Amino acid sequence: MTAALHASALSKRFGDFCANDGVSLELAPGERHALIGPNGAGKTTFVNLLTGVLRPSSGEVYLGGERLTALAQHERVRRGLARTFQINNLFAGLSVLDSLLLAICQRRGLGGRWFHALRSLREPEQEAWELLERLRLADEARLPSRQLAYGKQRLLELALGLATRPRVLLLDEPASGIPAAESREMFEVIAALPRDVTVLFIEHDMELVFRFAERISVLVAGRLLTQGSPEQVARDARVREVYLGEASPTEQEQPAAGAQKQAEQ
Repeated sequence: MTAALHASALSKRFGDFCANDGVSLELAPGERHALIGPNGAGKTTFVNLLTGVLRPSSGEVYLGGERLTALAQHERVRRGLARTFQINNLFAGLSVLDSLLLAICQRRGLGGRWFHALRSLREPEQEAWELLERLRLADEARLPSRQLAYGKQRLLELALGLATRPRVLLLDEPASGIPAAESREMFEVIAALPRDVTVLFIEHDMELVFRFAERISVLVAGRLLTQGSPEQVARDARVREVYLGEASPTEQEQPAAGAQKQAEQ
């Protein structure tokens, strides 16, 4: 089976500093895959390499069987690779509905006339309302984006990513900065996405990772430490040592048991 997304030996150097060092990763079609690691591990750099924000020092990126390595960001989006960011990137003065319409019309080649032709664009408007319902934003459709609570802003950014009709969606800490209850709502929405969308997400909340990820990759100091199912990662002593906080041999079992309990939930 062809991987939905394949990174082959991606490396990125900034002078003498190596942010990513030969990282390879494959996402199966429809997979929900978490990328975890301590601060400074190179996770966001890796996503920036996948999406074209940064050019790799070496290595390749493939979407399906198509090589993306030399393509600009917008060309990757057109081919089905979309992302969200740690910090929201929204149209603050536009309503939630108009923001989605802009994204949908841009995908359909109508970006230059979307606002003036709004009343005649029934199909984009219907698509926008369907997204709003799916992401639990219909009640806020007429509000300016700036007036949304922060958790709702994160959901809107997710909606904008989905408006591009991605084959692969990359989420950089989608629950960052929002309360626990809203974090769970965010990940419930992500879990309910159709299986024709493959998801790779960066997340620091281990409860969310072990509850929603089907596979996990662990990045440490720019290198891939291990990857596997949540159960395999929870049992890995190296992960407990460098990421889950194992402090001493006498405390070895407690973090592992906690992680395994999360994986079983």
